[in-house]
Amino acid sequence: AEPDATEVEVLPAEAQPPADASGAMRAVESSDSRIGIAAGQALMSEAESAISSQNYTLASEKLVAARAALNDVSTHYRSVSEVFVGVDSRVTSALRALALESAEVRDEASYQLAVVYRAQDRPDLAVPLLVEVVQSQQPTRDLGQKAYQQLYELGFVGVPYSAPGG
Repeated sequence: AEPDATEVEVLPAEAQPPADASGAMRAVESSDSRIGIAAGQALMSEAESAISSQNYTLASEKLVAARAALNDVSTHYRSVSEVFVGVDSRVTSALRALALESAEVRDEASYQLAVVYRAQDRPDLAVPLLVEVVQSQQPTRDLGQKAYQQLYELGFVGVPYSAPGG
């Protein structure tokens, strides 16, 4: 007889992780995890090393992976936070903060990827990323300004922008 595919193995209570494992490093917070902000940052560090050695192909691969991982985790945090709206504002707030943090790191990866594409003389790939960063970060924030400056240098936009007071 074939095993039932819907059966789930339940660990005995003593083998279950404690509900509050705050002292333990959670798997998603580890840089060798495949999901989480640390995973995206680890890929960005690997890309930075590749950029230092002018290996732009490897750098772009790492940054594409970082963007995807960070975008996914941001979406997941946002989705779970929505479930807690009206149920527990602390959970909602904490998850929204994680969604925002992962989106900001994703925007940094997007910006770096656009710069790598510029180094590879691929403005067709750089421009959409830079537009995405300007939309996400807004031109009033440093990263949004830097992305807009890149668009200006590429000739995609013709009007320079300087933040008020800057």
